[in-house]
Amino acid sequence: MFTANKGRLAAVAAVAVGAVVALAGCASGDPLDSGNTDEGSATLVIGSQDYYSNEIIAEIYAQALEENGFTVERDFKIGQREVYLPEIESGAIDVFPEYTGSLLQALNADAAGGTADETFEQLKDQLPDGLNVLDMAEATDQNSWTVTQAFADKYSLTDIASLTNVTEPITVGGPSELETRPYGPTTLTEKYGIPIAGFTPIEDGGGPLTIKALVDNAIQITNVYTASPNIKSDNLVALDDPDGLFFADNVVPLVSDKVDAKAGEVLNAVSAALTAEDLVSLNSESVNDELSAEKIATAWLEQAKLF
Repeated sequence: MFTANKGRLAAVAAVAVGAVVALAGCASGDPLDSGNTDEGSATLVIGSQDYYSNEIIAEIYAQALEENGFTVERDFKIGQREVYLPEIESGAIDVFPEYTGSLLQALNADAAGGTADETFEQLKDQLPDGLNVLDMAEATDQNSWTVTQAFADKYSLTDIASLTNVTEPITVGGPSELETRPYGPTTLTEKYGIPIAGFTPIEDGGGPLTIKALVDNAIQITNVYTASPNIKSDNLVALDDPDGLFFADNVVPLVSDKVDAKAGEVLNAVSAALTAEDLVSLNSESVNDELSAEKIATAWLEQAKLF
């Protein structure tokens, strides 16, 4: 088992580290060239959200593991966290690209949050038995409350609290799960006194339907990830969050006990290479260039010299 959790199974971890070092000593210049896995090793099931950016990262994980001799099965586009997290906890999925802060809030709505490192440490303490997180990436896909530039200019909006400047009904739009999340519309009203006129469910994970509704003023605010290329291309504004309503959301592999030291080394190499700028570019290739997750992942792994 390869795990980032502190204080858990230290003796096994020491053996795993030794195995990684031994493998590294036999490896070539490729950081992922650790040889073939043992025959008959279990298939690793890789999952993803029903969100193009998450699917790209999952495909990167899958191809990197396959390149290093692992057999993988893809179970992509499962849905939102409320749907896929029980599948991970049941052992049906072995590797899933997650986001530190959002996962922490899903596991503990009263978590304190803080810096990226503090959020990561809290997350490790909240994981159910049988699940672990590996190294987090620099890359983030931060939640944000987002409006159009025109709406921001009209009411001098700069941060979330400034939404109290708005004098017209505010309709929130987004996936149905957003309505009950810790940073959702209820929190906007309870924490900041912002009146919300209604909630419009739009089930495309911040995709083109959500963006169109925002640009057309059918909704006035939505939850868009900061790595979305639409923020720039559609002239949107992610409102500042000085109170830390949204936690740091670094990309991190969430894994089962079936992910051993060698697989963990492969996934950690991906995390070490994946930057925030990379993630925006990958998302742009999906949204603007309409490339498949498979092609995007292959090109990135080659560029990162992980193939």
